[in-house]
Amino acid sequence: MVGFKKRTAIVDGSAIAPERLSRLREICFSFPDCEEKEAWGDPTWRIKNKIFAVQKGNHKGARPSVWLKGGPGAQAMLIDANPASFFVPPYVGSKGWIGLYLDTPEINWSEFEYLAGVSYALVRK
Repeated sequence: MVGFKKRTAIVDGSAIAPERLSRLREICFSFPDCEEKEAWGDPTWRIKNKIFAVQKGNHKGARPSVWLKGGPGAQAMLIDANPASFFVPPYVGSKGWIGLYLDTPEINWSEFEYLAGVSYALVRK
């Protein structure tokens, strides 16, 4: 665990299952020099103070999700393939970011890990 700071943001647990947030953190902290910082009341994961993942929907009645920067064409491909899991997030969706719902019965964590790695690499440039 050398090379990154493991600070965790405080999250209202009324929306996201704690084990899912824990898994998000585990994956994001696997990237070198990752740092978690709270912004807008939500945890964000950063490299060189640039966000590569943000967990959203942390209030009662919201749908918990994670937003990631996507490579060219990834957003449309993922949403077309699985609209129950993927969506265009507000504010950053027009820039190719991908939203992944975290309240679905199952999450493909390997797919999330791959997408988080792509986002990390794109933001790290």
